Amino acid sequence: MYGCIAIALVWLGIGSIKARRWARALLLIFSWSWLAMGVIALAFMAFMIPHTLANLPNSGGGNQPEMPPGAMVVMMVIIFLIFGVMFVVLPAVWTFFYSSQHVKTTCETRDPVTRWTDACPLPVLGFCVWLALGAPMMLIMPLTGQSATPFFGMFLTGLPAAAFYLALAGIWSYGAWSLYHLNQRTWWVMLIAFSLLVLSSILTFARHDILEMYQLMNYPETQIEQMRKTGLLVGNRMQWLMAIFMLPFLGYLLFIRKFFPRRS
Repeated sequence: MYGCIAIALVWLGIGSIKARRWARALLLIFSWSWLAMGVIALAFMAFMIPHTLANLPNSGGGNQPEMPPGAMVVMMVIIFLIFGVMFVVLPAVWTFFYSSQHVKTTCETRDPVTRWTDACPLPVLGFCVWLALGAPMMLIMPLTGQSATPFFGMFLTGLPAAAFYLALAGIWSYGAWSLYHLNQRTWWVMLIAFSLLVLSSILTFARHDILEMYQLMNYPETQIEQMRKTGLLVGNRMQWLMAIFMLPFLGYLLFIRKFFPRRS
């Protein structure tokens, strides 16, 4: 996966140096996506990291001294600075740069040929790109042998879970292709699919702990115990976390509705 990302970034970098239209469009999508996910991740870390550090052992046994209270504060500041720069500051700079009208005009002047990224409104193209990237991710899950997924109040494992991921991969692939062509019916299909996924997750995590799913996925017990100590993923907290993370996708899907031609 990291190898594919590296190749893609080199490819986009060369396209950006040559001022290609498709490179600007894809890098703007990439930057906006990175910035949005970075803000959400940083907010999540603001709640998670203090609990995680608080559960670290203060001493390693023997003659090792206890960690001073101020060291916790220093660690948190360093972590937030590093992640803030990587996941918020850098993508914000790239978003500002590639959304500039001057950059857009430069790319259109130096690359006057109509590209495939011009055939679809940029917000819709961004959604299509993420659907296209999500499809192979769904295919990877069954191959790991640890597939488990929430499904309307229960967890699917084994062959049912693999079939579920394969179905999602097919839906995401079709959705990416059809939405790119601004098919209004597919927009409704994706709205229903995402709504059902949100409802399925909320119903499941209202009744079950996500640590149960990790046990079904054969996570080491030591890792599960560490997650349990944080207190963030136990009980019905995951129910609200899933809603917080998935509802923005529904909101974005509603936002791009205006780009689809209405049927007469």
